[in-house]
Amino acid sequence: MNIKPFIPFEPVRTDEIPEGDQWISQVKWDGVRILTYSDGKNVRLFNRKLNERTFHYPELLAIKSYCKEKSVILDGEVIALGDDGKPSFHEVMRRDGIRKLERINELRKEVPVSYMIFDVIYCKDEWKNDLALKDRLDLLKQIIIPNEHIQIVPSQSDGNTLFEVIKQQELEGIVIKDLNSKYLINGKDNRWQKKKNYRDIIAVAGGATMRQGVVNALILGLYNEDGRLMYVGHAGTGKLKKAEWKELTERVKPLMINHCPFINKPLRIKEAIWLEPRITVKIKFIEWTKDKHLRQPSIQAFVNMSPEECLFE
Repeated sequence: MNIKPFIPFEPVRTDEIPEGDQWISQVKWDGVRILTYSDGKNVRLFNRKLNERTFHYPELLAIKSYCKEKSVILDGEVIALGDDGKPSFHEVMRRDGIRKLERINELRKEVPVSYMIFDVIYCKDEWKNDLALKDRLDLLKQIIIPNEHIQIVPSQSDGNTLFEVIKQQELEGIVIKDLNSKYLINGKDNRWQKKKNYRDIIAVAGGATMRQGVVNALILGLYNEDGRLMYVGHAGTGKLKKAEWKELTERVKPLMINHCPFINKPLRIKEAIWLEPRITVKIKFIEWTKDKHLRQPSIQAFVNMSPEECLFE
């Protein structure tokens, strides 16, 4: 199998959960989308941005331990649990964003991960993307051997009930899929839909504020259609621990500039430092205000993403 990695089928956002016998719903885990490519000899892992993650998740490479077939392409999500026992994007990014791969064995103990598999696109030397989802799910049950860290994502017929459970558990959301849908490689359409329990974006830091010499908040922006950086809010709360704030302080020092990079004036700019827009971060928030500012933004994790991709949708 000599297959070039591809962008996985992406769901579109929805506010209404579709109903009917052809629809199933699955938990949307707060993790990292990972496709596993195995040709029977080598196993390689890629995320949805086509960045290789083979060395980040070595526990997924022993594919014989959880898959009966040698040549497969599996689609799923790698998750890590936080202190509250729930999937945490911040924790999984400690693995996904690691820069020194020699630390991976140490981090395997600190941040164990699980692989939540929900689709199979290639199997037994044949493409399966033209099969209906219901047939791909049947095939998945035949070939996957679940264990403590490998699971098949369960499907539910009642999306509204599942979403209520998701809200009670404060999880990310659900994905609603048409059982008759083929797998659309390198694309997205409404045969797969996602409903979020909360909203999130990837923003770029154009500034920061400090307290006693340590960064305590980031000043965030998104690029408009003209490619100009617009201020959208401050985020000083979230998942970061004291050591991570100190690490961030060292990281921003080489990026300091003497002018504001935003085209609109940020709020609370007294004692702000301005940064070259290079650091990207996942932000959880409640809603947009009329002024196009984020309401109650909180930092979830830093991500490896080009700043130019941080756009207003």
